[in-house]
Amino acid sequence: MKIKLKEFSAKTTLCFPLLFITACGDSGSGHDLETDLVSRARDIHEQVITLDTHADISAANFTSDRNYTMDLETQVNLPKMEEGGLDVAFFIVFVGQGELTGEGYARAHAQAIEKFDAVHRLTEEIAPDRIELALTSDDVRRIAASGKKVAMIGVENAYQVGTDLTNIADFQARGGRYMSLAHNGHSQFSDSNTGERDGVWLHNGLSDLGREAIAEMNRVGIIVDISHPSKDAIMQMFEVTRAPVIASHSSARALNDVSRNLDNEQLMALRENGGVVQTVAFRSYINAGKNNANRQALQALETSIAEDMGLQMLGGRGALRGLSEDARSAYSAAMAEVRSRAASRMDAEVTSIAPPVDVADFVDHIDYLVDLIGLEHVGISSDFDGGGGVEGWNDASETFNVTLELVRRGYTEEQIGLLWSGNLLRVLDEVQAVAARIQAEG
Repeated sequence: MKIKLKEFSAKTTLCFPLLFITACGDSGSGHDLETDLVSRARDIHEQVITLDTHADISAANFTSDRNYTMDLETQVNLPKMEEGGLDVAFFIVFVGQGELTGEGYARAHAQAIEKFDAVHRLTEEIAPDRIELALTSDDVRRIAASGKKVAMIGVENAYQVGTDLTNIADFQARGGRYMSLAHNGHSQFSDSNTGERDGVWLHNGLSDLGREAIAEMNRVGIIVDISHPSKDAIMQMFEVTRAPVIASHSSARALNDVSRNLDNEQLMALRENGGVVQTVAFRSYINAGKNNANRQALQALETSIAEDMGLQMLGGRGALRGLSEDARSAYSAAMAEVRSRAASRMDAEVTSIAPPVDVADFVDHIDYLVDLIGLEHVGISSDFDGGGGVEGWNDASETFNVTLELVRRGYTEEQIGLLWSGNLLRVLDEVQAVAARIQAEG
């Protein structure tokens, strides 16, 4: 059973009792210290509410015949959440960027409603005894205390709103609790970070419609998500919004210079706004150089094995589509054998030479963000089933490893509780309070 965390002062600083114990203890007691550390981490993991703000979904996995009560190949589902102790998952209503036309908006809106309906189907029809939809922080605590898992809904890419801003209130009524104004490509509301690739911008930040959308999100109580829009758009969002914002799945650009991460100027503005950055466990956003080296080493190993088998590896999905059905099946079977042989040689020929991005690398970003903007402005996300995952946290079943690494670094139970859920739920409360005040103003 989960318990509510005590009040925690934002002025509290990190402590490192484990370092002291290790330094003072008998060198022969290392095993006992590790056992005690793991035991302590498990106790903490059981007590805090663990919340991941970004898990992508496919509506095809929310049917009576195929759904999240089954241990599907997805990184998130109920068996994996239960195994790893992940209490809360924001399931994402995502639609990719398309043409800025009435037809495009209509298609995107229909796809969005399909995903909203999918989450409601899971929580109301398929598995109401195992997972329930939360709309408030009180809902989260109540459901977690009952022993059930918690579903929440985030909206990625407001493209699916179209130009009818009444859809924002409808999305909120369907359970949407945060929304980003852009994804990979400029939307009708906002420029995307992807404009950095070619220097081509549509709005030079926010459009007028985007500013109206933020006002409406403030009014109805949807958190503004700054992951994915351009830097200019993000800085303008801080000026427009009356409520705290979040970055639902972003890490620190100072540690890994990719446009999807937030630079220090953005992070300091986020702190001033009272928001939270949900540090994302996405390999190429955590350490692109290390990730590239690991992928190249693995590719070299698989290519060598394929050559020994007399198999010519194809370039990608496009090449596969050019094959007949029988040829595709044969190639897939051959590649499964390549991967199986590679697994037995992975440690010696890949990991030892070019180790993968792991949980420690991920928590390096958490440490950096905590040091820069304060622990009360930092959270945790995975981007599972959207490309996320690091060695040690490759799916929801491995969620405990994040808590374990935080304990290794001296974070206390209260601090870990804030990182996992307390900070995000505080923002949700504040956004909903702002909405109530705006609505009271008439």
